Amino acid sequence: MAPSRSHLHALVMAGGAGERFWPRSRRARPKPLMRVVGAHSLLEAALAHARRFAGPDRVWLVCTAENAAAIRAASGLPRARMLIEPHGRNTAMAVGFAAARVAAVDADAVLAVLPADHVIPDARAFATALQRAARAAETGALVTLGIQPTRPETGYGYIQVGAAAGRAHPGLHRVRRFVEKPSAAVAARMLRAGGHLWNAGIFVWTAASLLAEIECCAPDLAEALALLRAKPTRAALERAYRRAPSLPIDVAVLERSDRVWTLPVQFHWSDVGNWASLAAELGVAGARSCVVGGDALLEDSAGNLVWGHDRLIALLGVEGLAVVDTGDALLVARLDRSSDVRRVVAQLRKRGRRDLL
Repeated sequence: MAPSRSHLHALVMAGGAGERFWPRSRRARPKPLMRVVGAHSLLEAALAHARRFAGPDRVWLVCTAENAAAIRAASGLPRARMLIEPHGRNTAMAVGFAAARVAAVDADAVLAVLPADHVIPDARAFATALQRAARAAETGALVTLGIQPTRPETGYGYIQVGAAAGRAHPGLHRVRRFVEKPSAAVAARMLRAGGHLWNAGIFVWTAASLLAEIECCAPDLAEALALLRAKPTRAALERAYRRAPSLPIDVAVLERSDRVWTLPVQFHWSDVGNWASLAAELGVAGARSCVVGGDALLEDSAGNLVWGHDRLIALLGVEGLAVVDTGDALLVARLDRSSDVRRVVAQLRKRGRRDLL
């Protein structure tokens, strides 16, 4: 039996800094607002998925105070369903905060947690998977979607698939263990062996089940959330976030719980985590380059991603580069070093260049 539509809620996670997409991703214009795949921003696409699952009146969004103004303006959500974190404390506190708020208005809520910056073109297949996960979540399971891996990726965490969840939930499996981002050799070995999925960071659970597992598996997090239940004021929220551990929900709860199931899915998915993954999503490969915007001239150049601003960008005899111009900053980086863009952001912060952050 499907869960009651009136108890389905969706939480869009829009709190990430998106530092690997500097200089396009800034405090005033964070990564979820980027329009890079299709006509809509990543946030708009995530909200569309959320509404398809839960309906427009049960969509929630969590973001940090630093990017709240831009995210609120873009989302159009009412203030009551905008959960603003005073500080970024990773995903454990964010989803715990949200689960507590949703449970306060609907004790039977089934909550789907959706990142605001993933690309999932097949909306129907995604909604169907979330519905299947929601039925499993009503048993008390914490369900995570697992993506069938297509390459030995070292930038993702993995899920090792365990025993089948049971005849009532065909296709779902218990999680044997989580594997943090592996080395290339380990990733290749897992791909050959099978039985491993990419951890998409997309979760479905009842708000009550998650809060119960937080009490059991993450007492420090539970103590921080207790401050909000006792007195949910702005000052209490600030105290709770100062006290909360800065951990992903996978580490804080899921790796310690025996109630975690996974639903393997086949549809196309990308976390669009850096310039290299965006380039791959846009078909940059071999001799093919892609110009996302602006005026560019590419001569004897291959496999480049170019995003211009208000001046011509000319490339000659180079390959495998990300060239991103925002007018006040220019990034030129090898695509295979995309994850290291965070080091540039760290240096800017160290130098006090808040105008470029």
